[in-house]
Amino acid sequence: MSVYTVHAPPVDGPDVRGTTDNFVFVRDGFSFGAFVFGPLWLLYQRLWLVLGGYLVLSIAVEATMTLLRVSGGTRIAVMAVIAVLMGLEAASLRRWALSRQKWRLLDVVVADDEEAAERRFFDRWRTERGADFDPLAIDRGAPPPTRGASDHSLPPSTLRGDIVGLFPQPGFRR
Repeated sequence: MSVYTVHAPPVDGPDVRGTTDNFVFVRDGFSFGAFVFGPLWLLYQRLWLVLGGYLVLSIAVEATMTLLRVSGGTRIAVMAVIAVLMGLEAASLRRWALSRQKWRLLDVVVADDEEAAERRFFDRWRTERGADFDPLAIDRGAPPPTRGASDHSLPPSTLRGDIVGLFPQPGFRR
């Protein structure tokens, strides 16, 4: 199962229902295309700023290795490490670029493929919240709600002041 993040394009008003065709589902995980075809994958995804950073990094690393007279095997190993990092961080770079363009993160969906993620997201959107549900109205920055929690979340024995966690208070005798 893969994890997908759902992103909505920037809209003028709070209603995103007219832009559902433009929602983007970004799969989290290793991207083989970004690993093998690094700069071409960045061009295809239209990640211009990331492409510029990738080219600057590659040129700087190559220039440094040339000045240090590094062997060919070491050059290949260093560029392979950069390619692996590109494959690992491709989804994060894509989400970062979407957030820079004011796209909004709507939800996180777990599914086998992108089509199943779309079905699961829109089914949940329609059934759980109703037809008038606006996913942009969800406050994702607040802490999770607590049910029936008292004012003190710690047991009374730890509120005495002598020990918090595993560290005793300064000056306290054992």
